[in-house]
Amino acid sequence: MNKQSVIGLILIFGIFIGYMWWVTPSKEEQARMRAEHDSMVAAYMDSVAAVEAQKEARHKADSLAAIGDSSVLDSLKLTKRANFGSFSASTIGDSITVTLQNSLMQVSLCNIGARVDNVILNEYTTFDSMPLQLITPSHDNLNLTLATEDNHIVETRDLVFRTFVNGTPVNGATPTIQLDDGDSAVVSFFAYVSSDSNGFDYNRSIEFRYTLHGSSYNVGYELLFHNLDGIVRDYDYLDLTWHNSMNRQEKVDRSSKNSKNPNKDIERQNSSIYYKPTNDNVDYLKQGRDDDEKVKTAVEWIAYKQQFFCAILMSDSAFTNADCQTSTDATNDNPNYLCDMHSTIGLDYHGGNSIIPMQFYFGPTRYHDLRAMHKGFERMLPLGWGFFLTQWISRYAIIPVFNFLEQFDWNYGIIVIILTVLLRLILFPLTFKSYQGSAIMKILKPEMDLLNKKYPKPEQAMQKQQEMSKLQKKAGYNPLSGCLPLLIQLPIIWAMFRFYPASIELRQKPFLWCDDLSTYDSILNLNFNIPLYGDHVSLFCLLMFGVQFFYTWYTMKATAGQAQMPGMKFMMYFMPFMMLFLFNSQSAALNLYYFCSLSITMLQMILIRKFTSEKKVRARMAAYDIKNSNKPQKKSNFQKRMEQMMKEAEAAQKQRR
Repeated sequence: MNKQSVIGLILIFGIFIGYMWWVTPSKEEQARMRAEHDSMVAAYMDSVAAVEAQKEARHKADSLAAIGDSSVLDSLKLTKRANFGSFSASTIGDSITVTLQNSLMQVSLCNIGARVDNVILNEYTTFDSMPLQLITPSHDNLNLTLATEDNHIVETRDLVFRTFVNGTPVNGATPTIQLDDGDSAVVSFFAYVSSDSNGFDYNRSIEFRYTLHGSSYNVGYELLFHNLDGIVRDYDYLDLTWHNSMNRQEKVDRSSKNSKNPNKDIERQNSSIYYKPTNDNVDYLKQGRDDDEKVKTAVEWIAYKQQFFCAILMSDSAFTNADCQTSTDATNDNPNYLCDMHSTIGLDYHGGNSIIPMQFYFGPTRYHDLRAMHKGFERMLPLGWGFFLTQWISRYAIIPVFNFLEQFDWNYGIIVIILTVLLRLILFPLTFKSYQGSAIMKILKPEMDLLNKKYPKPEQAMQKQQEMSKLQKKAGYNPLSGCLPLLIQLPIIWAMFRFYPASIELRQKPFLWCDDLSTYDSILNLNFNIPLYGDHVSLFCLLMFGVQFFYTWYTMKATAGQAQMPGMKFMMYFMPFMMLFLFNSQSAALNLYYFCSLSITMLQMILIRKFTSEKKVRARMAAYDIKNSNKPQKKSNFQKRMEQMMKEAEAAQKQRR
């Protein structure tokens, strides 16, 4: 190490020591920081103790209420009031429910917790013709958690709010307000701060405000804080808890008590919590199972989605964060119970005079209604958004044509059939090329067999391939005509597969023997459950199976003698049986589509092969020989690459020997 390096190290060390001395706090600053830390710890411990005391008091009160012991209940009520500090005066009162009703739904609002207690959609019923209840009554449907300056944790679900409808107080009544088109109603719930005289300080309160208009699925939802400086601690954001116990709405398989319910699982697989981060795409929790997610970034909206209905809570600005969870209560023996959805949402709080504007949507997952709100709600529909071209096919082809056909007021089964016919007509050029190529290969089979005999050895594979390619070219056959049309059709097939089970338009729409195209049809209910298959027999699924099996048999017969991969014949015949088991509990509309599509495809294949003239193919081959007899044969880049690959394969094979 030279002299300059030693000096450099000494200088660096000196600078480091000087910096540490410069940033080290003085003794006075250290004492002040220690005092602030101790004060924060003490405040935190006081808050924890207050929360634990409140929990214990609530637990005792609930236990005594269940037993019916009224001797000490009054004293516990006083204890409970004391645990709410500034809001103790808002812990006592009568329960009041206000029901707002328009042509689309009924929304029941309860003053205990100022919560949305119940939502019923008027235009829809469950599979067993019961009112469709989208929000299930519960004391913890909505809960706002506040920390007060007097070291109390207040949960609004325990407060009794004073109720006003359009500015008029409601006392001891449960009014129902009917709204016509153009009407609106505002329901305000106030939790007042206690005054020195054990009454209310009407200038200081928390207000929950709900607004409903006629012919709307949207409910305005605002939180207003009136003069709460010095009452509620300013923590930048508050926690709003939103919970709902989801009810089953769709038809269920009659499975045995000890077996899984296939169709209930289908509805569960289409139920989850969706959310939209501000700077990202719509995301969701795992479907069909319990899951949770802590979203640390800002969130625009959160939705509790079922197969055909959803409840959405959206913010005019954004929620600061959200913890979302789906869970299944194994102890819940209600046959209509599906799962629980729970979210803890961070609300941006700006002090004692703040307004937090939000909005609910309670309604069907109809594509155009969701898209019309321009918030990305339509992304909840499983239309194959992440699959190549599928979303564009669904949005700009299938859905517009389906909605156009709806205008004729036809039966929805007829609409499914017509849509299938139109799709097969559009795809006919691709189908024609594919099946015409198959017919040409059948005509060339004798020549292909001769080439296989002429070049039997593995080292002759390149010559055999060259001769076969030359023969196919003469006949006008393109090897890509078989696989390329299938690849092009794949996004369309996938789009249709996703479209029908997600279409609420098909819900409870009958066709022939089927009473609901959105779920399975049954011609026979079994008294036992077959794994994967279910406990019923779907006729549309059987028809699809029959056509698919005949299609497979005809295809295998037509290609008999051609070189095939080992086990291919078994796989081709196995596929119809697999589809029979997997699709028995799928929607009748989907099985009807596959039945019609396979029938049309099979008819097209038979006709194309029947009218592909061998005489014309032979004439084309003769004309090709005459035209190219004196011309040097040019090879395409693809042919050159194939020949090079085959040469390399032959060389590698010789090397191994």
